Amino acid sequence: MTRVGIVFLTLVAALGALAAALGISPYWWFAAVPLMFTGMLGAWDLVQRRHSVLRNYPVLGHARYLLERVRPELQQYFIERNYDGRPFDRDVRSIVYERAKGTDAEEPYGTERDVYQPGYEFLVPSMAPCPVPKDPPRVRVGGPDCSRPYDMALLNVSAMSFGSLSANVVLALNGGAAAGGFAQDTGEGGLSEYHLRPGGDLVWEIGTGYFGCRTEEGDFDAAEFADKAAHDHVRCVSLKLSQGAKPGIGGVLPGAKVNAEIARVRDVPEGRTVVSPPYHRVFATPRELVRFIARMRELSGGKPAGFKLCVGSRRQFLAVCKAMLEEGTAPDFIVVDGAEGGTGAAPLEFADHVGTPLTEGLHTVHNALVGVGLRDRIKIGASGKIATGTDLVKRMVQGADYGNAARAMMFAVGCIQAQRCHTNTCPTGVTTQDPRRARALDVGDKTTRVQRFQQATVASALQIMASMGVTDPAELRPHMLRRRVDPCTEHSFEELYEWLAPGQLLAEPPASWAADWQTADPDRFTV
Repeated sequence: MTRVGIVFLTLVAALGALAAALGISPYWWFAAVPLMFTGMLGAWDLVQRRHSVLRNYPVLGHARYLLERVRPELQQYFIERNYDGRPFDRDVRSIVYERAKGTDAEEPYGTERDVYQPGYEFLVPSMAPCPVPKDPPRVRVGGPDCSRPYDMALLNVSAMSFGSLSANVVLALNGGAAAGGFAQDTGEGGLSEYHLRPGGDLVWEIGTGYFGCRTEEGDFDAAEFADKAAHDHVRCVSLKLSQGAKPGIGGVLPGAKVNAEIARVRDVPEGRTVVSPPYHRVFATPRELVRFIARMRELSGGKPAGFKLCVGSRRQFLAVCKAMLEEGTAPDFIVVDGAEGGTGAAPLEFADHVGTPLTEGLHTVHNALVGVGLRDRIKIGASGKIATGTDLVKRMVQGADYGNAARAMMFAVGCIQAQRCHTNTCPTGVTTQDPRRARALDVGDKTTRVQRFQQATVASALQIMASMGVTDPAELRPHMLRRRVDPCTEHSFEELYEWLAPGQLLAEPPASWAADWQTADPDRFTV
């Protein structure tokens, strides 16, 4: 209790005793207490030195802090329109909730969006639509060096760690993946029992901290990695290079959050702050990166191995492509995370201004792989604000083979976009390690909601593709997506972006790529 509170309670007790002794009416006492409290609060405001507003406007100034505290809720529920909220607008949140609940995701009366606004994008329907496929197509992940390929669903659970998510959420996500036949990326927080218990397919991701396969000194532990990667539920292994919302920086897990369970899962000391560095110890050059991915595949027993990144320098990615060619090996998949991707916590400057958005990131990776003749053996996943069937189709038009969703899956288990992920006070029990808050989330109900959302979103994507005259994602082409550039002009993505021909970088690089290709060095990450 604060010193002011103690003084106030002491004074109330003293005045109460005095009033009883003098026989003063209790009704007067009920009126006096609020007045007395207001007077004390005003006096405290005048003498405190932390807040100038309160010194100039005692008592009344507290209204400012109260309104500031509830501003996000007022903004989300009473001010923003259905289509202009951030990071996800009301329309998107509603469609996820409705699909997760199994209710109709329909809207009457037409769109609320301004279709003549520059930046508006739309997919091109066909005059001869196709029947919607009964069974969703799957993507075979696994190149010539992979002996145990995996058939990936079109939409999967993106990387979210146990620790950032509660145990109940991890159970629900993996249970939904098991029931729906799609994969869950573990995130870089280790391979926990909550990932394994429901039996869903897993993409085991490791980051710079090598959690779950690290030595006491923080290095990569090959033996532990091989042992865990051999688990039947681990279908792919992935190395995280960078994350969309905070590329190029590491992370800090405060010691207060490192309980015995998290310490066991991550192979770190209990109660001690854990630092994930911004760089990897297992490689320092593009060539070493490619070799390490091959080593991960070998240690996992031939399962697909790949990496995730938020694209930065095109020259550096081309250097990795050159290393693939010279080493004669390549990853089985690459997940492109857009700068619009989410995170539990990141500096605002990084979230707003560092990293390549998903559209340009996909374009860079897809074209580079096409240009060096490796696109047919490397599958591309897209991650970053994929929540609807439209989002999924757009990303496949732009070069992806499949999509991953994180925040949309959080909506499916009950997230309300309170944006308190980093405070451990998530009101729905999604991003917290507080047992009381996490207990409110029913695993059985949320498991079904995750399955329903994924199934309905993929069905929506297939329906959209059928309306475009396409039955397989491989048939999607850049001319099928158009963007308005001004109120009177719109262009297709085929016109807006340059698309390389297979092997073009090896034969005769176009002028726009020539300098980057020429200076890309497989033995250096040249900026």
